[in-house]
Amino acid sequence: MTTTQLAPATPGVPARPGLTPAGLVTVLLGAALPIIDFFIVNVALPTIDADLHASTATLELVVAAYGIAYAVLLVVGGRLGDSFGRRRLFFAGLWLFTLTSLACGIAPTATTLVIARAAQGAASALLLPQVLSIIQATTSGEERSRALGLFGATGGISTVVGQLAGGALVAANLFGTGWRPIFLVNVPIGLVVLLMARRLPESRAHNPLGVDRLGTSLLAVALLSVLVPLMEGRALGWPVWSIVLLALSPVAAAAFVHVERRLERRGGTPLLPPSVMRLPSVRRGLMVGVPFFAAFGSFMFVIAMTLQQGLHFGPLGAGAALTPMAIAYFTVSMLSSRLVARYGQKVVAIGGAINAVGMVALLCTSLAQWPHLTVLDLAPAMVAIGVGNALAMTTLFRIVLSHVPTDLAGVGSGVMTTTQQTSLALGIATLGSLYAALSATGARNAFALVIGLVAALAVVVAITARRLPDPRV
Repeated sequence: MTTTQLAPATPGVPARPGLTPAGLVTVLLGAALPIIDFFIVNVALPTIDADLHASTATLELVVAAYGIAYAVLLVVGGRLGDSFGRRRLFFAGLWLFTLTSLACGIAPTATTLVIARAAQGAASALLLPQVLSIIQATTSGEERSRALGLFGATGGISTVVGQLAGGALVAANLFGTGWRPIFLVNVPIGLVVLLMARRLPESRAHNPLGVDRLGTSLLAVALLSVLVPLMEGRALGWPVWSIVLLALSPVAAAAFVHVERRLERRGGTPLLPPSVMRLPSVRRGLMVGVPFFAAFGSFMFVIAMTLQQGLHFGPLGAGAALTPMAIAYFTVSMLSSRLVARYGQKVVAIGGAINAVGMVALLCTSLAQWPHLTVLDLAPAMVAIGVGNALAMTTLFRIVLSHVPTDLAGVGSGVMTTTQQTSLALGIATLGSLYAALSATGARNAFALVIGLVAALAVVVAITARRLPDPRV
């Protein structure tokens, strides 16, 4: 990959430096860490329970606290990068992520771990939006397409690596530390990436936009009022406060939309400019992205739980079962840029269809051979799922960001990653909770129902993706 020199913004102003191959590796490593940590904790929950004597609700908060803080602050992180410098925020977010990972790894109690996980999610929200913003601001043309394809590949591979690494580290029980290495491993990696990040080019918006405090507050209320009750309500027996929060969520969302529209009409700087949301590439891409990411998040959660608790594979065996999916995902992601250049937005529809076929194959195999399934039995379906997700996910990122102006790169990346993380959390909260409720009477039937629903969502993605704009235009 060659270094790109962007055209000067105005005559006589030197071009900003492009993103070197080493710089691209640096930002992709920075992107991988927060995504891995969102999923790595799944396989460690039983061990955390045994060590810290956590309740079911507290264990769910270990997952939820990270995801909620992450989703709520992602857009703010993108806006701060536009205003104060994307390299600076990348560096600050990575420092905080490294420190909070250490705090998670040495947490003495379950409550302390929940607080540290929330702080880790907030650090991730500062870090991750800068990755897409840096790519948008320092690349162009086919180089940008390849970089966005690699970013999409990094996201999917990191999700699977989180499950694989978590299983391996927990099974290894290094020096009797049990689950703690899943967080402590981030510390040396974070320090290495910090050293590499010193050579990243700095960029920021030509006309930095201020932080929309009211919009930020309303967005936080809207997201929290959905995610908290969905992720915690079932475990706590649906108390009154959880119902009240769910009723509040559409009101907060409507108020947020109203405030953003009014602020933009008055010439202000809304957190999510409606003009950006009206771009066909953004609007239609997000409409496809919501069911896609919800299905992906719920699948990764349910497959991890089923492999360990329903089929008794253990953390290492569960990781081995996911390996064919990871290999297929990585391989196809490397080819996605060429496929999009030839077939355009059709790649998303094809990916959704292949994903649906893989889910149906997994469903049939599981029903036919339960409970004597092996890694080899699962491999064909897992390969198809990996191929389908790779085609859809990497192309969706490219489509959504294809027409976002460079000065609003932070807004575009924040919108995309907030949608991704919120949808992942919604998928886990809804289909994950459904699986948890039904598995008490039988893991086989619970798994079959959820995988059937995920297959249906994949069909929805395949159908709705036909209306996506062509990213080649």
